[in-house]
Amino acid sequence: MSEDILQKIVRMRREDIQRLGLSFGVEIPEKRRRGHVEFLGTPGAILEVKRASPSKGDIAPDLNPVGLATTYAEAHAQAISVLTEGNFFKGSLRDLIAVADAMEERAQKGLHACAVLRKDFLLFEDEIDIAYRCGADAVLLIARILTDEQLVKMAKRAQSFDMQAFVEVRETDDLRKLKLVTEALGDAAAKTIVAGVNSRDLATFHTDPLVPASIRNKLPAKAVFESGIHSGADAAYARSLGFTGILVGEAVAKNPPLAKDVVSSFESGRENAQGKFWKEFAERRDAKRAEIVEAANVAKNVPMVKICGITREEDGLLAAELGADLLGFVFSKTKRLTTEEFVRGFATKLRAPRPFLVGVITETDSVEGQTAIKLAREGVLDAVQFHGIAAEQNNEYAHYCAVRVGDAADFDKVEALRKNGEPRILLDAKVEGIPGGTGKQIPESLLRERAGDIPLWLAGGINPDNVSELVSKFSPELIDVSSGIEDAPGIKNHEKMRELFAKLR
Repeated sequence: MSEDILQKIVRMRREDIQRLGLSFGVEIPEKRRRGHVEFLGTPGAILEVKRASPSKGDIAPDLNPVGLATTYAEAHAQAISVLTEGNFFKGSLRDLIAVADAMEERAQKGLHACAVLRKDFLLFEDEIDIAYRCGADAVLLIARILTDEQLVKMAKRAQSFDMQAFVEVRETDDLRKLKLVTEALGDAAAKTIVAGVNSRDLATFHTDPLVPASIRNKLPAKAVFESGIHSGADAAYARSLGFTGILVGEAVAKNPPLAKDVVSSFESGRENAQGKFWKEFAERRDAKRAEIVEAANVAKNVPMVKICGITREEDGLLAAELGADLLGFVFSKTKRLTTEEFVRGFATKLRAPRPFLVGVITETDSVEGQTAIKLAREGVLDAVQFHGIAAEQNNEYAHYCAVRVGDAADFDKVEALRKNGEPRILLDAKVEGIPGGTGKQIPESLLRERAGDIPLWLAGGINPDNVSELVSKFSPELIDVSSGIEDAPGIKNHEKMRELFAKLR
């Protein structure tokens, strides 16, 4: 089996250490030259000194580490992450020493001085000593590349220097290792351990902003959302999930003026209904996948299912019984229009754990749209689906967006939403004059060319006859079904519904 990117980085790093030693040929200070600043002592942003990456190549090859670190400090970043890996990120321990010295100079002048993190693929305890002498306040420890014993030893070594161990986790086994470290450090863990969740898979370098959401509730109080932050909106999204910090690399290294917006957006944000919805969605998704693996003893792609256009109690109850993950109620002047009274009454008939209840709107200012928003604020609905319109930015209720797709240009809207901090966007087939429930499919060629690597949420023309093929071809994370299981708009065919769910088992 060929090695993935992470394995290649670690292998080449071991070869460099054998050749150059743990200092990588850099002259290391005999003793530390600065005081200690607690890493993530208060919630905030960690901004990165980063020249390159395996996925993007050169990002800012000519950056001045001290100049960039000064920009970050002036933007009131909580900490500065300095990449010291040389082969793929073009970093060096010299960068770490220079940034740490610059922060000490600022502290001596009474200016805001950031904590400093050594970010690297550390493998040995003595590398903690070197990081300390170079001026680091914290060290990154990637659980995925360290054995249980080595991770515990390195965390304890960091604690002995009054440094924080920034333990990066992503997979189930990483969480087990984090628990081991926390137990080994005992009372010291609360101060020593900061957990980080990388939204980027270091094996493939694909990024998914729902990965941190899925495990936030399994982490200690101090936790960091890593990677995938490209704007203030992304920072606010991470804060909505309840993260104590964000780690931002490429975006600010390429565009230093962005630092101020990212820092302020994170610090002014708060945990809210939007974050709660995405955490619950991601947790349910993972639980469903685990249940399927346990039942079939094999990994099988079974998407989350939304049954939309519910207008009759018996249809919604059957969908919930068959395993629907979301139920959609249309608050728009179409043949599937529902009412506030129906949704309130229906919600009381469901037993826990109930599917997510979603209000679908096509206008924010209409009576129908405002009714859905009111029900979401009250918690009767779990989220609002903004279908073909811009989302109303409001922390009092959760939302996601749907984009009608008919040609390549429509994906510009999808990209704009992603840049605005939307972790998922529903793609629906576009038919002029009809907002949804058209029975038409998005052209397959368009999905293959433009959908990108974010997990797909698909709507449009899905029915029992084509659902198996669709899932096989595109592995969607969620499918949204409406007209494909109807006898008439809003009137579900129970046999078709049963057949749909049978095809997904």
